[in-house]
Amino acid sequence: MLIQQNVNGSNFFNRSWAEFKVGFNDTSGNYWLGNELLHQLTKEARYKLQCHVQARSNGIIYVAKYETFLVGTEANSYTLRVAHYSGNAGDSMSYHNGVPFSTFDRRNDVYTENCALLTAGGFWYKSCYRAGVNVMVGTPGKFAWYNLPVSIGKELKSASMWLTC
Repeated sequence: MLIQQNVNGSNFFNRSWAEFKVGFNDTSGNYWLGNELLHQLTKEARYKLQCHVQARSNGIIYVAKYETFLVGTEANSYTLRVAHYSGNAGDSMSYHNGVPFSTFDRRNDVYTENCALLTAGGFWYKSCYRAGVNVMVGTPGKFAWYNLPVSIGKELKSASMWLTC
């Protein structure tokens, strides 16, 4: 089940807490399922997470799989639990483990500035991010997955996140 998709690195994910709670999409294919539904689906640990990130430099899609993926309640700011990585994309999501969700209007990160405001997108920010699938870095289209192999570079062409059994 698709839970996130960023097809162009625009500021499409620069949304409020209320919008991330219920989810949103556009005709281009950009998509967020919704944090409340993510919590309801994952609270019993039935699903795994699979991230597909397409490198800007070579167009190849790399995969990061996580055996553990849970999203907490809204009362706990939809705190993320993610663990047990495998794949060829590099482990960027584990950096966000144990971190509450942040948006420009509800800051939960530990950085000196508001990461969601700086990067124009909501996500599980710690001291900003390693898995930048919802961010707009610098100019539009420069979002990133920090643990891609160095020879490839970290910038992405597209990204998607999937719940799997």
